[in-house]
Amino acid sequence: MTPDALLGLIMLLTLLGAIFIGVPISFTLLFLAFSFGYLGMGHVVVDLAYFQTIGMMKEELLAAVPLFIFMGFLTEQAGLMERLFTAFRMLLAPMRGALFLVVILTAAVFAMATGIVGAAVTVLGIMASPIMTKANYDPQLSAGAITAGGTLGILIPPSVMLIVMGPVLGVSVADLYAAAFGPGFLLAAAYITYLLGRSLINPKLGPPVPVEERVHSLGVMLTEVVLGTVPLLVLITFTLGSILAGFATPTEAAGVGATGALILTLLYRRFSWASLQRALVSTMSTSSMVLLLAVTSNVFGAVFARLGTANWITESLLGLQLPPTMMLIMVLVLIFLLGWPFEWPAIILVFLPIFYPVVKAMEVDMIWFGALVAVVLQTAFLSPPVAMSAYYLKQVVKGWSLATIYAGMFQFMIIQVICIGLIVAFPPIATWFPNRLLEASRTQVIPEEHKKILEQQRTAPSLEDDEYSRSRRQ
Repeated sequence: MTPDALLGLIMLLTLLGAIFIGVPISFTLLFLAFSFGYLGMGHVVVDLAYFQTIGMMKEELLAAVPLFIFMGFLTEQAGLMERLFTAFRMLLAPMRGALFLVVILTAAVFAMATGIVGAAVTVLGIMASPIMTKANYDPQLSAGAITAGGTLGILIPPSVMLIVMGPVLGVSVADLYAAAFGPGFLLAAAYITYLLGRSLINPKLGPPVPVEERVHSLGVMLTEVVLGTVPLLVLITFTLGSILAGFATPTEAAGVGATGALILTLLYRRFSWASLQRALVSTMSTSSMVLLLAVTSNVFGAVFARLGTANWITESLLGLQLPPTMMLIMVLVLIFLLGWPFEWPAIILVFLPIFYPVVKAMEVDMIWFGALVAVVLQTAFLSPPVAMSAYYLKQVVKGWSLATIYAGMFQFMIIQVICIGLIVAFPPIATWFPNRLLEASRTQVIPEEHKKILEQQRTAPSLEDDEYSRSRRQ
């Protein structure tokens, strides 16, 4: 190991120690990058930070982040999730485990309209927990269903996490979106199978909705189903459909989605200036956190790479001469463990670029790898003791203890691990849909300006090819 590479390793270990004691990650990244960068390369670190920041500001794709976040907050405030939940509850009331099924279906559909985990778990907890408690549903399974269903928002498009992950892995966000559908629906189907199976074996765990609480009017039921599902499905079709079909870039589709969510808020008569202000402030807060971390982690990553530590880690891991599958599993396990103390932006923007050269050297399909990383990070949200979904749910459901919530989440974490194993063993679960879209796009007429933008989004700078290096070559 060279002295500079050792310096970079000390910088990384210092970062981990600082974050574990609670120091804000964005400012820690910037401080360490400048401090250790100056020791290793002198005043050049200032030029490097400048060019990396400019390069990040040129990334048009990141404009989709605040737009999709705004869309998510608007759809939440429009009450679309409540209407969707009510529609499914009316329709499925006579079934055993009906409320379990309603929670997962609502979460899966709503995930396609927002990529915010905390909001989904919170709203589901507020809506479903009182009804489940009144119907004598098992508290552990109920808590597990709500937290597991709510975390689908981090995986199923339009996930904000996948937008940020695309440039890091150098793949198209549209391809990542397509790859996430298979694992997302696989997990939803596994949840439903488990919950309904348990309810059929032991009806006391999830009895049907009491007869006196059901809606018996077919007209009322159909009206609620149409009003609860059709507008949301139209919004999803215009946003995700346009991205997957190649008619719009993620940024353009995000603008359409945010506008559509605002229109639905007006149509459902849930619009107010106060709610709009709350949505804007929440969007600014979340977007600022993600984008500031994107800039500071980009600077940190560039310094880390130029010190040579990234190459040393890659060579050391490859020097273990493990089979590719074992190496991949080791990387996924490390990402899972990092998911306990860190939020997903830190893992995607700081640590994923460290593992990227290792995975690339194994010639792994990056789209498949991106889908695996997304599922692993979703699993971390369900993994005690540092499971954020548990705290989101506990805030709104005071009657369930953390022990009860953890016990329910642990059952679904086992399902997650089984599904990860299936995706590793059968890559087409994630890659089939992107490949089909690629075949279809070869015969599709796409405007030239969209072709150029989509091609730009399919390429991203690697750790060894930063903005500073490109400017020096020019």
